[in-house]
Amino acid sequence: MTPYHAPSWLPGGNAQTLWPLLIKPQPLPLRRERWATPDDDFIDVDHLDGPPGAPLLVLFHGLEGSSRSHYAISTAHACRRAGWRFALPHFRGCSGELNRRPRAYHSGDSAEIDWILRRLLAGNGSRPVHAAGVSLGGNALLKWAGERGAEAGGIVSGVAAICPPLDLAACGHHLAAGFNRIYTQHFLGTLKARSTARLALFPDLFDESRMRRASNLFQFDDVVTAPIHGFTGADDYWARASAKPWLKSIDIPALVVNPKNDPFLPAHHLPRQGEVGRQVRLEQPAQGGHVGFVSGSFPGNLDWLPQRLLHFFLSETS
Repeated sequence: MTPYHAPSWLPGGNAQTLWPLLIKPQPLPLRRERWATPDDDFIDVDHLDGPPGAPLLVLFHGLEGSSRSHYAISTAHACRRAGWRFALPHFRGCSGELNRRPRAYHSGDSAEIDWILRRLLAGNGSRPVHAAGVSLGGNALLKWAGERGAEAGGIVSGVAAICPPLDLAACGHHLAAGFNRIYTQHFLGTLKARSTARLALFPDLFDESRMRRASNLFQFDDVVTAPIHGFTGADDYWARASAKPWLKSIDIPALVVNPKNDPFLPAHHLPRQGEVGRQVRLEQPAQGGHVGFVSGSFPGNLDWLPQRLLHFFLSETS
């Protein structure tokens, strides 16, 4: 497949990151299914149905994403055109309804990834599923694959991660500076709103005043994400949840796409081929932004990314 090249009319990582929000296609009607979790909570999974024997692509979304994120919509459209089935599991609290338990989701939530994939496998006639993840979802998926090693091959055909924040400390601190703070403020807006609602159910869950004062992801993760999910603080969370140390242990076909102009993760923190397993394919195009990959003449389209995913699973995981 042709490597990604950004159109000349859309220069720069920030423009390439933000433009897809303006040109995303209309969402397809998806069938929602609610799953009860082992700890008496729930997640919602949106499905694009098709013939039982059709390939199934499962996509894990990014931070505060959903089936209405531009990359999810474009991937669902590509799956429909290709005759594939599609499933997007929402991380807890991201489907439009607050979850019931104190915990939410985080970048290294490989245990949740494992439970979701095994349930999808059971419903797929025990045929391995194609698993992809975007940003946070890609990091968690790669961490899961590294932890499971060769065992992962009995569950998925392979894994693909698009713009995973492989080094969470590098990513978090980079998002706290300069223009990148616009992304941080966007995330904090919804994270704080959901956290405030969670406090109404669990009043002593964390320090509300510290949460409200948080002006960057480190401060938010230090007071909310880390303690709720069993980490001692943001430094501990970012170190233990990063997927980069696990890339060497991946023993199934894996695609990892990280543009060098991604405003979320500086290029000098990207892994080299010697730092990953022999089946891990690193693609680090010069451009693309953070999950942007706009192509075509003005105003552009979002077809390149979903086509890259389908091509990878068709050609490199069989």
